[in-house]
Amino acid sequence: MTPGTQIKIKTEVWDDMMRTPDMQVDRSGPPARSRQGDIVFRTQDLAVRYGSVLAVRGVSMDIAANRITAIIGPSGCGKSTLIRCFNRMNDLIPSATVEGTVTYRGEDMYGPHVDPVEVRRRIGMVFQKPNPFPKSIYDNIAFGLKVNGLSDDIDDRVEMALKRAALWDEVRKDLKKSALALSGGQQQRLCIARAIAVQPDVVLMDEPCSALDPIATAKIEDLMRELQSDYTIIIVTHNMQQAARVSDMTAFLTADVREEEDTRTGVLVEYDKTEKIFTNPGDERTEAYITGRFG
Repeated sequence: MTPGTQIKIKTEVWDDMMRTPDMQVDRSGPPARSRQGDIVFRTQDLAVRYGSVLAVRGVSMDIAANRITAIIGPSGCGKSTLIRCFNRMNDLIPSATVEGTVTYRGEDMYGPHVDPVEVRRRIGMVFQKPNPFPKSIYDNIAFGLKVNGLSDDIDDRVEMALKRAALWDEVRKDLKKSALALSGGQQQRLCIARAIAVQPDVVLMDEPCSALDPIATAKIEDLMRELQSDYTIIIVTHNMQQAARVSDMTAFLTADVREEEDTRTGVLVEYDKTEKIFTNPGDERTEAYITGRFG
C-alpha cells in the first residue's frame, strides 16, 4: 500500500482494538465515523483455508464508507467465508487460516495485538437465521449494551435501537415479551437492533432475508437503505434482484472447480458499481450468472 492511500483510524478507536480482552475500555462514545466514500476495508490477495482446503483465494477489493456492498455468486463460492473475514469470525473455526491482507481504516485487522472481540463490537453481524436470545425483547438489546459498558440511559438506548430497526411501534407495549414469540421478520429486525445498539461502525449481513417472506424482506431492505447514512453495510445474498435494489457496489464470486482434484475454490470475478455489474458486466462469467445461464 503506497503512502497517502491509507485511511487513518482515530487513535482512540485503534487503541481500543489493540487492547487485550481483560483491559478496561471506555465505550461510552460511538466509534469514529468515516466520511462518505472513505475506504473502510481494503483486502489484498485475501485467501482463506480450512485445513488444507483452499476455500477462497485472490480477493482484492476496497469497501467504501456509507455504501451498501453486495456479495453475490452461486452456492459454494465462498461468500459467507469472505464476509466473515471482515470481523474475524473465521477465527472461531479452529481449522481456518486467513492469508493476504485485510485492513480496517488503513490498519492491519489481523495484526498480532488486535483484540478480535473489540473488532466484532466495531463490526457487527446479522446472520442468515434470526438468532434472538431466549430473553425478552428488551433484554435482547439491553444485554449487549451492558456487556459493552453502555449501561447509562439504557432505556433510551433500547428504544433508539428498536426505532432505528423499524420495530419500536410493533413491540413498544410488549418489551417484556419473549423475543422468540416474534415473527421471523420481527426477529431479524430485532437482531439488527441488537447489532446497532452497541454503536458499531460497520454492519455485516449474511443472507439476512433468505428465510423471510416478501413483505418482511421489503422491510429489511428499506431498513438497510435507512441505516446506510450512518453505517457501512456489507450483505451476502443469493437474491440478485435484492442486490440490484439495495446495493451501491456488487462483488461477484464464482467457484473454480477442479474435478480431477475434487476441489472447489471461491474466486472474485468482478467488483464494480451495481448498475454496471447488472447492465454492462466486464466478464462473461458475470453475464452468464446474472442472466441465469448458470448458478
